[in-house]
Amino acid sequence: MKVEIWSDIMCPFCYIGKRRFEESLAQFDNGKNIEIEWKSFLLSPDMKTDPTKSIHQFLAEHKGVSLEEAKGMNQYVTDMAASVGLTYDFDKTIPANSFNAHRFLHFTKQYGKQNEAEELLFKAYFTEGKNIDDAETLLGFAKELGLDAAALTQAMGSEAFVNDVIADIQEAQAIGVRGVPFFVFDRKYAVSGAQTPDVFLQTLERSYDEWQQAHPKLTIIEGDSCSVDGECN
Repeated sequence: MKVEIWSDIMCPFCYIGKRRFEESLAQFDNGKNIEIEWKSFLLSPDMKTDPTKSIHQFLAEHKGVSLEEAKGMNQYVTDMAASVGLTYDFDKTIPANSFNAHRFLHFTKQYGKQNEAEELLFKAYFTEGKNIDDAETLLGFAKELGLDAAALTQAMGSEAFVNDVIADIQEAQAIGVRGVPFFVFDRKYAVSGAQTPDVFLQTLERSYDEWQQAHPKLTIIEGDSCSVDGECN
C-alpha cells in the first residue's frame, strides 16, 4: 500500500512528522508492505538562496516580526524536534530555495533511494548547515547514496525533473493540500501536520485493512511445476 507525503525540505514540522510517522511504521505489523513516496511542495517558491543571511533574519522578514520573535519561533520547533531525537541548529541553517533539492529527490526516486535522500536533505538543512540549493552539495549526496554522479550533473544542468516538481505541486492544489507535511494513505485517508505516532498508526491500520480487503491474496492450487532453483516436482 502506498503512502504519499507532500513535504518541503525547509519545513521544520516535515522533518518532525517524518520521525513520528517512522515511529508509527515501526509499530505497524505490516510495515514491510508500505511503499512511501515523497511529493514536492514549495512553501516559499520565490525565495532567493542567500548564504549571507541567517534563517532568523529570513523568518523575521517573511513573518513581519522582530528578530527576537523569529528566534523564539525557531527555538519552539527546536525543542519539539528534540522530543523526537532530532537536533536543529538554526544558527547554521542557510536560507535556500528548495526547488533544485526537490528535483534531486525525483532523480533519486528512479533508483529507489528517495526516502534516504529526503533524510539527507533534512539533516543537511536543519542540523549541518549545508546549502541544499548548491550543486556540489547535491552531488555529494548522490555519491553518498551510491548513485550515478555524472547522471545527476547532466540532469541538474538541464530541465530534467522540473515538470515532476510542478506536477506534484499542482496535484497538491487539486486535492486540497494547504500546508505540509501532508500524508495520504492509499488515496483514501489523509493526515495533515506532524501528528502523534498514534494518529499515524491508527490511520495506517485502518487504510491497510481496507487496502488488503480490496487486494486479497491469491488462492494457489498446487500442481506439478518447476521452481526457480531448477527443481521440478
